[in-house]
Amino acid sequence: MAILSGIHPVAEALRAKRPLERILVAQGAGGPRMQEIIEMARRASVPVRFEPRSALDRLAGSAAHQGVVAMGAASKYADFEAAASSPLVVVLDGVEDPHNLGAIVRTAHAAGAGAVIIPERRAAGVTDVVAKAAAGALEYLPITRVTNIKRALEELKEKGYWIYGLDERGTETYDQADYAAPTAFVLGGEGKGLHEQVRKHCDVLVRIPMAGKISSLNVSVAAGVVLFEWRRRVAARATGLANFPG
Repeated sequence: MAILSGIHPVAEALRAKRPLERILVAQGAGGPRMQEIIEMARRASVPVRFEPRSALDRLAGSAAHQGVVAMGAASKYADFEAAASSPLVVVLDGVEDPHNLGAIVRTAHAAGAGAVIIPERRAAGVTDVVAKAAAGALEYLPITRVTNIKRALEELKEKGYWIYGLDERGTETYDQADYAAPTAFVLGGEGKGLHEQVRKHCDVLVRIPMAGKISSLNVSVAAGVVLFEWRRRVAARATGLANFPG
């Protein structure tokens, strides 16, 4: 049974009509956002129980639940075929920090990505920590788990995707690259970047120019930079205002 905790994840689960067994609210918790959750739960016929805060602490595994915990079916990973059907997918090559994974999911959804692809091994999976960091985006953005990232990139290429790897050694800057559609961005893990074999499977390596003395950004911040540049290009192209290099 999956446990969702926090106002954003629980509210978005209700809005997305995710099957929930029940919702626990800490006794004494209130406010307009909590009342909205209670009203949405009642409209969806999801039982709401008021419990001591200590009971929510035990269920959530911490006290950072903002006074609300939902119990529902475990999150299911999406099928690869379904994931590889959007103009933009994000592929993560070994992101291990669940907070980073959640932040990337949130950013990817906001930028218009259709799916996030993650590896089964040596990487963070979808957990309650990820759900909280994603602030509800998990209810809308499919997450696909694959056994081999290199093979996943090969399959994306077979489907017509152009693969852009974010790497500090990239030959093109992210704001000058000519992004072909459909697009797949590949982001490496914390402190390690892209694995060599994954790097070789990319069509283009792009980098973010750095003005300071450090060579790279946090992976979730870097994701926001490149994904919203992609979104800006798509919006400009749609209005006929784009000026694409090359």
